[in-house]
Amino acid sequence: MSYAKPCPHGPIETITDRLSFVRGSMRMNALLRISRNMGIVRDEDGLTLVNPIRLTASGEEALARLGAVRRILRLGAMHGIDDAYYKVRFGAELWADAGGTIYPEPPVDRDIATEFSLPNAKLFRFQQTRQPEAALLIPGAPRVLFTCDAIQHYGDYTYNNRMARMALPFIGFPKTTVVGPIWLKRMTGPGASLQGEFERLLELDFDALLSAHGTYLDDGAKAGVQAAVARAFRGSRD
Repeated sequence: MSYAKPCPHGPIETITDRLSFVRGSMRMNALLRISRNMGIVRDEDGLTLVNPIRLTASGEEALARLGAVRRILRLGAMHGIDDAYYKVRFGAELWADAGGTIYPEPPVDRDIATEFSLPNAKLFRFQQTRQPEAALLIPGAPRVLFTCDAIQHYGDYTYNNRMARMALPFIGFPKTTVVGPIWLKRMTGPGASLQGEFERLLELDFDALLSAHGTYLDDGAKAGVQAAVARAFRGSRD
């Protein structure tokens, strides 16, 4: 079986004793390389990788020092290119919404649409999207919200190549918190609106944000998401 090769990424960065993340990248095509992030949740039985990305050999060595990889959590249906690698290489369980059709392989081990039991964590599921999308809230100090494509934050354009850095502001990804415009277009049904879904999401209390793309926002994340939702749906209920 062939797997996608690891792309450039940074070191494992610590949020709390339980939470870490890696900022990395993925090649979209011959011209574009964009940022991509992986969250790491450490519990007594090992690690849960949120929005998993394949690491280099040295990156895997650093990951092993945190613990054994027990499960990978796919929050968004448009992500999954490295899931098979983690299942085979580490024997990790794949936790995902089995209703997604973009990455039918590898098979889902635990369908998060019906069963989710990560300790001290809350799963939020969008209910009206055309493909599954979820977010993960880990309480603590800070309270961290992990998202995939629905909400993204850009404090800088690190790990995007020059072509991507030039394009991002013009295709809806300025240096701020955004509702992913490409995701929103693909996930909204004809004549429908996902505004109510984001209003449900904003009922959660969180301080920090790590999305599958962009940069980690360590404070003021809820206000940032509120502003992003207001911009994305401006005028939709006028």
